[in-house]
Amino acid sequence: MSIRSVIKVLSFLLLVTAGCLLLPAGVSALYRESDWLYFLAAAGLGVLIGGVSLLFLRDAPDLKVREGFAVVAFGWLVVGLLGAVPYWLSGQIPSFTDAAFESISGFTTTGASILDDIEGRSHGALFWRALTHWLGGMGIVLLALAILPLLGVGGMQLYRAEVPGPVAERLTPRIRETAKLLWGVYVLLTGLEVLALVVAGMGFFDAVCHSFATMATGGFSNHNASVGGYASPAIEWIIILFMFLAGTNFTLHFLALTGRWWIYWRDEEFKFYGTIIICSTLLIAGSLFWIQFYTGIGDTLRQTLFQVVSITTTTGFGTADYLQWPPVSHAVLLILMAVGGCAGSTGGGIKVMRVLILLKHAKLELKKMLHPRGIFTVWFNNRALTPGLQTNVLGFFLLFMMVYVAGVLILTLGGRDLVTSIGATAATLGNIGPGLGLVGPTSNYAVLLDWEKWLLVLFMLIGRLELFTVLVLFLPGAWRRS
Repeated sequence: MSIRSVIKVLSFLLLVTAGCLLLPAGVSALYRESDWLYFLAAAGLGVLIGGVSLLFLRDAPDLKVREGFAVVAFGWLVVGLLGAVPYWLSGQIPSFTDAAFESISGFTTTGASILDDIEGRSHGALFWRALTHWLGGMGIVLLALAILPLLGVGGMQLYRAEVPGPVAERLTPRIRETAKLLWGVYVLLTGLEVLALVVAGMGFFDAVCHSFATMATGGFSNHNASVGGYASPAIEWIIILFMFLAGTNFTLHFLALTGRWWIYWRDEEFKFYGTIIICSTLLIAGSLFWIQFYTGIGDTLRQTLFQVVSITTTTGFGTADYLQWPPVSHAVLLILMAVGGCAGSTGGGIKVMRVLILLKHAKLELKKMLHPRGIFTVWFNNRALTPGLQTNVLGFFLLFMMVYVAGVLILTLGGRDLVTSIGATAATLGNIGPGLGLVGPTSNYAVLLDWEKWLLVLFMLIGRLELFTVLVLFLPGAWRRS
């Protein structure tokens, strides 16, 4: 592996992040808050480190596959640490561990927070929290591919490592053009949500921040009570719609915008995604209606659908304390935490496509037992899946479960209770945010010890980069010179 090539691209990502830090600095100055200086200081640090590194690494060799994985894996860590600097310097978050947790949680679109009094933070800090979501949602590496010609070298390696899902599908032959198209759809949907929320009565600043968090399936809100603090059914329905869209493969959105609206109904993953949400909503709503937890079927369905879509898409917004719901709802929501959104969406988790392929593969194995001499093929969207892709999905599921179990064991061995350990691991590995126990929807992660927070930061990165991208770097062969 060429370390020089990796550092060269990481330096460019620092420059991109430094440029983005100017936006919250401007917001803070606009509201006449004093922390604009700390955002500028963090931006200056990024420019200094990134600029000096690039000056000495201009002749670094081109990226190859191994360098691409390293750039994406370390890229999220590097930009996350730089993003923590203004929180720490300004005193908004005095502990650097907490500042790094909040920043990396934002960039990985996890939405797990250590803040108790969110409403007491500056506008600049709240905007930066939301912006880290938005940048991380479509991927800061993908953003760099769209705007920086230098990263066109080795672009496919970065694209494959960055885009979530079993298959990195290109919309055009050129990676840079594909990145631009995906970002264009992302920006368009974000703008539409801002407009809809403003019309529904939300203030412009809050509308921008919540739209950033929704489309990134992140979940940071400007209120301590999250979206539930607005007590507005109209706002909740709008966010439900856009969370659902954010959890859908963005390739489908692009194709629909080009006039092929029928593409949604022909996509097996999308139909299965919708089925999961409908069935989960009906099951939980039925249990809530049975015990008359809410008054009326309409309120019950809205509250249930909001939480189901929020958890399935790994957004993590809240309008209710689902820990007070019947136990069956906890079981369903825990399963949804693992499933996640669609491949090619901003959602985390295992991904709906992988779950569907696993079910198809299980059905095929049952058929083989009845017909030992038969020849069967797993089909997906009228295409025969290659054995290699099926093996990839099975391997991913196995690794996901192994990492999940390891996380629960480590936290419990450290003295944390089982429910909190299960919830925290599932919530960070699935990039969801709120979990169970002490890190439930009405709590936060401030109660955890520093070593637990850094462990969960690792899970956030592993979950956001879909395991393989990070875990492959633990193989000795990844670091050998090619």
